[in-house]
Amino acid sequence: MNLLSVGASYRTAGVGTLEQLAIAESDIPAVLQRLVAQPYIGEAVVLSTCNRVEVYAAVTGFHGGLSDVCNVVAEHSGVASGDLAGHLYVHYDEAAVEHLFRVSSGLDSMVVGEAQILGQLRDAYHAATEADTAGRLLHELMQQSLRVGKRAHAETGIDRAGQSVVTAALDLAGDHFADGITGRTALIVGAGAMGALSLATLTRAGVGPLRITNRSAARADRLSEAYGATAVAYADLDAALADVDIVVTATAAPDPVLTRERLAAVLARRSAATPPLVVLDLAVPRDVEPDAAELPGVVVIDIDGLARSRRTPPAAAETAAVEQIVAAEVDHFLAWLRGADIAPTVAALRTRADEVVSAELAKLNARRPEFTAEQRADVSRTLHRVVQQLLHSPTVRVRQLAAEPGGDQYAALLRELFDLDVPLATQADAVPEIGGTA
Repeated sequence: MNLLSVGASYRTAGVGTLEQLAIAESDIPAVLQRLVAQPYIGEAVVLSTCNRVEVYAAVTGFHGGLSDVCNVVAEHSGVASGDLAGHLYVHYDEAAVEHLFRVSSGLDSMVVGEAQILGQLRDAYHAATEADTAGRLLHELMQQSLRVGKRAHAETGIDRAGQSVVTAALDLAGDHFADGITGRTALIVGAGAMGALSLATLTRAGVGPLRITNRSAARADRLSEAYGATAVAYADLDAALADVDIVVTATAAPDPVLTRERLAAVLARRSAATPPLVVLDLAVPRDVEPDAAELPGVVVIDIDGLARSRRTPPAAAETAAVEQIVAAEVDHFLAWLRGADIAPTVAALRTRADEVVSAELAKLNARRPEFTAEQRADVSRTLHRVVQQLLHSPTVRVRQLAAEPGGDQYAALLRELFDLDVPLATQADAVPEIGGTA
């Protein structure tokens, strides 16, 4: 099996394309099953966030695997394969490992160093585990990516400022208030992970009083109690919108929650002397209808706006330190991967040796029926010990050689020299533990 990652992010696609490609949490199990039902895909993990949609797969061939992934993504999103091509990036084997480790460490994030991606990756991995679409290869890859992300945050200062998509959006929102955002009233629409992060971030920034609303009142109540905010009934959303300065919307709704018509009605209820209503739309698909941004008195900051701004990147020394961690961890994973390729071949060689010994013992027993059971056992143990001792040094050495760059040739040479039949499924199933879980 080989590793393949295919995706689109804020780097390659606008928010309009990303919301077409976005895969709702409820749809991920079905998409995963559709992926592993394809002829070239054996394992799959799907990561869908506000600024990226990616598929990680274990495939039996590059071109076939790529075609299978693209077909499933196109079918689910309704975007033609030809239209997808201009927005997708593709990474294979070593490049796929490096890309995922960069993602997990925050190097590829819109806000470099943000830690939220670790939780999103963990959720993607758990979804694949629940759907039984992550085999030994992707289990190890995802576990190691989470470990690499934790290491990057623990050993460097890349997230020292606590930056996130929410802090970046608030930074832009501050441009629209003459005296800053401190003390400004705010409403959070949505009580999921992003809603919780928004409440925490706004609280630290001195924004308040804070209100939160959600279709499920219980979730809004829990978050309001945790952060000292006020829960607002979802039926009272319009009244709440008319009485705040900042709105953070991060729901999982398939259609816009804040339509142009709704916001126009809200503006009509606001005093002409009030500052503009600044809406931070952190949802994909978008919660704010695109043409609502044209209304006077409304400022909409969405994922496209954040991608264009990308302020205050971490210091070069901090990102360089993370780059070094990623490079070292990629080398470590690839060494394990090369060693994993040789494992089923070594197992097949030992099996072949056992078969030869057993056949010769059977011939000996037929020729010498006078041997006692104890004598037969002594001969059997002696022969097996001789074979194991002969195989020990070369098999240990070939594992060492296989773990080095270019070591993938040794498995093929062993199979050729000893005429070993190692089925592909056996190779995939025989992946050893790399050690350490997240």
